[in-house]
Amino acid sequence: MAEKSKILIIGGTGYIGKFIVEASAKLGHPTFALVRESTVSDPVKGKIIENFESLGVTLIYGDLYNHEGLVAAIKQVDVVISTVGHLQIADQVKIIAAIKEAGNIKRFLPSEFGTDVDRNSAVEPAKSAFAGKVQIRRAIEAEGVPYTYVSSNCFAGYYLPTLSQPGATAAPRDKVTIPGDGNRKAVFSVERDIGTYTIKAVDDPRTLNKIVYMRPPKNTLSFNELIAIWEKLLGKTLEKTYLSEEEVLKSIQVTPPPFNLLLALNHSVFIKGDHTIFDIDPAIGYEAIEIYPDVKYTTVEEYLK
Repeated sequence: MAEKSKILIIGGTGYIGKFIVEASAKLGHPTFALVRESTVSDPVKGKIIENFESLGVTLIYGDLYNHEGLVAAIKQVDVVISTVGHLQIADQVKIIAAIKEAGNIKRFLPSEFGTDVDRNSAVEPAKSAFAGKVQIRRAIEAEGVPYTYVSSNCFAGYYLPTLSQPGATAAPRDKVTIPGDGNRKAVFSVERDIGTYTIKAVDDPRTLNKIVYMRPPKNTLSFNELIAIWEKLLGKTLEKTYLSEEEVLKSIQVTPPPFNLLLALNHSVFIKGDHTIFDIDPAIGYEAIEIYPDVKYTTVEEYLK
């Protein structure tokens, strides 16, 4: 068997990053995490770092903004995965520049982990958020950096605990609001599975310069199907209110940031159906479950239970 690539994760203590670091270590890759020294003393992130250390992850102190340090970190590995948050998306040009200087990287996975940013009909402010990721894709391609893009669609942990009810802190037990007619299919990916599929792709020659899409069949559901699963688990029927596209667009315009972004993402996913409106072109990418059938993913129903 070929030796497993050494992987550096940038942004590893963030929301999706910690799952990717964990998956990398558990799947046997020598795993490195670039962290700020101040993060270690943070009460929440310090615990995440303790978990990394228990998994045998090597910590490298630094950040995106120290070019020499970034190059030195990248020279220690074979693959770089960025999981930086949306405020740092544009700053990934610094990672691209460091990868070019280091000259040893076999694969770069930029921070995506959502909708395919080249194939959607999002409105503002989601449109601009996606545009930043598109610019990074084009910069990677222009520099000839080998890549894999990961399109995992909805984070289960964002959407399922409240069934995407604006302002809610728990899943609805009496009434539910549904954007659109509730029939467009969306995809919900459990974060731990996103980590597993992402790491499976890093050494796979099939995914070089391609997109890995996560569309697990049992997690590709319309809003109506999602509510039906929840009603079955609750043993009761919820009162449903359907919002027209016009009502949703108006609410996006009058809602302050950052909540208007969440509403715009809901519009993209649940009204436009941006996760499933296109077929996956084998010239562009693969569906994760088809190339990694051995991964047992968590279904929406299991998650809601």
